Amino acid sequence: MDKWRAALAAWALAAIMALAPVAAGAQSGGAIRDIEVVGAQRIDPETVRSYLRIRPGDVLGPRSISDALKSLFETGYFADASIDVRGGVLVVTVAENPIVNRIAFEGNRRIDDETLSPEVQLKPRQIFTRSAAEKDVKRILEIYRRSGRFAASVEAKLIELPQNRVDVAFEIVEGDQTLIEKIIFIGNEQFSDSDLIGEISSKEAAWYRFLSNDDVYDPDRVAFDRELLRGFYLSEGYVDFRVTSAVAELTPDRDGFILTFTVEEGPQYTFGKIELENKLIDVPDFRLSLLLKPRSGEIYNNELVRETVDDLVDEVGTFGFAFVDVQPRSKVRREEKEVDLVFLVDEGPRVYVERIDIEGNLRTLDRVIRREFGIVEGDAFNTSKISRATRRVRNLGYFKKVDVSNEQGSSSDRAKVTVEVEETPTGEFSIGAGYSSESGALFNVRLAERNLLGKGQELALAATVSESQNQIDLSFTEPYFQDQPISVGADVFRLTTDYDDRQIDEEETIGGRLRVGYKLSENWTQRWRYTLSQRNTDYDESRTTLKDSDTLLSAVGHEVAYDTRDNRFTPTSGRVLSIGNDLAGLGGDASFLRTDVRGSQYLPMSKRPTVTLALSARAGAIVGLGEDVEGSDRYFLGGRSLRGFESGGVGPRCRTGLDGCISGVALGGNYLATATAEAIFPIGLSSEDLGLQGRLFAEFGTLFDVDTNINNDQYHDESSIRGSLGFGVSWTTPLGPLRLDFAWPVMKEDYDKDETILFSIGTQF
Repeated sequence: MDKWRAALAAWALAAIMALAPVAAGAQSGGAIRDIEVVGAQRIDPETVRSYLRIRPGDVLGPRSISDALKSLFETGYFADASIDVRGGVLVVTVAENPIVNRIAFEGNRRIDDETLSPEVQLKPRQIFTRSAAEKDVKRILEIYRRSGRFAASVEAKLIELPQNRVDVAFEIVEGDQTLIEKIIFIGNEQFSDSDLIGEISSKEAAWYRFLSNDDVYDPDRVAFDRELLRGFYLSEGYVDFRVTSAVAELTPDRDGFILTFTVEEGPQYTFGKIELENKLIDVPDFRLSLLLKPRSGEIYNNELVRETVDDLVDEVGTFGFAFVDVQPRSKVRREEKEVDLVFLVDEGPRVYVERIDIEGNLRTLDRVIRREFGIVEGDAFNTSKISRATRRVRNLGYFKKVDVSNEQGSSSDRAKVTVEVEETPTGEFSIGAGYSSESGALFNVRLAERNLLGKGQELALAATVSESQNQIDLSFTEPYFQDQPISVGADVFRLTTDYDDRQIDEEETIGGRLRVGYKLSENWTQRWRYTLSQRNTDYDESRTTLKDSDTLLSAVGHEVAYDTRDNRFTPTSGRVLSIGNDLAGLGGDASFLRTDVRGSQYLPMSKRPTVTLALSARAGAIVGLGEDVEGSDRYFLGGRSLRGFESGGVGPRCRTGLDGCISGVALGGNYLATATAEAIFPIGLSSEDLGLQGRLFAEFGTLFDVDTNINNDQYHDESSIRGSLGFGVSWTTPLGPLRLDFAWPVMKEDYDKDETILFSIGTQF
């Protein structure tokens, strides 16, 4: 402000000095005979004269001189200008603004030049103005403040060069990040501060948040938090809820923020009357009524209303209606604390997609994003499809931000859809080490690219070395083969395994696999695979009379899966079901048919804290086709597949001391069944940030039946149910996922082998 006052005073003084002689000349009644320009270098003198709006023959006055000076300064070309009258000649003296030679940033370590350069107005070969420099300083400060560095300072310095050129250097002192020291809620009676902190994206500063910036103050994030709070309260029935203010105040030492949300909760509402008003004659009411999720008497939940709207739009679409409008009309009865709902279903306005613009994808090809939409230019505009497409683009994992908006196109029946994305790194190079009670010490390295050349392809090379297992895998996946929604992939692998408690001493498998997958619907997926591998098996001669063998496996596999989980990695709701088959014998040495059926159901039991009940079951059977099933192809149960027992510790086992089947080695089984019930919950007040979770589980399983040339009296084979109870802890560490489980068998056979502690860190096998 002081700089601007000084400049204004100087300009006023120059104007007064210039106007004084002119005023005297004007009072004498003389006219201007000529106009002389002094000091112009790059700008043509005639151009300067055109800015004055004064012509020879004009009689000057104070107002015309003032306007002329103002016009000169408004061009932005001049750092200084003055006007004088000498013997009837108007002398205009100008000092041109310099030309920018180079823009430089100094002191910026946290934000690189590539991020700052597009944000500044000054560019090389442009005219420098002090006002533009001041705007650029403010813009750079704003960028640093949005990254949480409110102590940052920026100063624009000029380095003068010959020929009236300058280098502009923005000297930046970044300062420390200004973190959120405390988050306070005022007016919340139904939910505690810790409950509400768990619902917003801003977090209090803590040592373990060094890998995230959620504890950095960001005004945009606070605005988003207001919406998150409203959405949370609406899902709990508080229809009248509102955030009256969200204020961030610097602490007295100015090294942190105190973020205060003031809320008004209001009363809790329940659903009242739920009705359907269907104006589409060709769509039966009963089909739509089945999709109404809200129930009278239940606590109001806005998420159920939104899901119902999406389901109704989808269902009407199956009857051939491209344009449908579903409006949930609510009536709030405050005295009864109820919300009545009427879902009005009618044909919507005929609006078509005119354009789909994609912005921000510097690396990812447009078609990779477009193919997830399911609609193209010219199709009927469908809000539900746009919403699902947005979720699919986010699930690609290529972008850290995906915003989809729409606006009217060239006419009222045209819509323009804009997809704005912000890319995130998709390459991965990781080196890990750890220990597993199943495989011992382990070391792994992985090199992968999930968005190869911006085409959405995935290429990965991984190698793992442990005490009992060495493995190397090379895989490639094309998710849209020939621009069709068909996933095609190939794998090449080599696996060497040493066994301690089985008939096999060492086994080496080298082979490859071809994969094809496609969606049958939004939730149904079908996959096919063909595997060709060479297996070299070395038997422990001290444990069995079986001879070493080489087996060529040629198998065709198939799987159909149904998946409605809300998150593939950490699900809290939904289910996944699958059935798969593998048929070996189309060439090769092994002939069998294997069938696996799996199912999991995730039930949210509590939101505060987040408690999920996971129920899962599996059944498998393998049948030899004209020959016995080899040991390596059978199922083995224990370890991760049935905690409380060693890997391979359950199922048919050799009796100790008998020829050909010695030392209680595991034989595997042809029939398998398991079931698990597990409660998953966070541990500690800040466990969601630490990724620390606890588990209580009960597991049951059985493995039986083995076809082998060993006499039946030489091995145990019971189909009885085994079971265990236990608890565990998991933690997502920078090294990899850590799991620690404690389990105790409560149902077992005497010959089963127990394992109370199961520990692993690093890559899961």
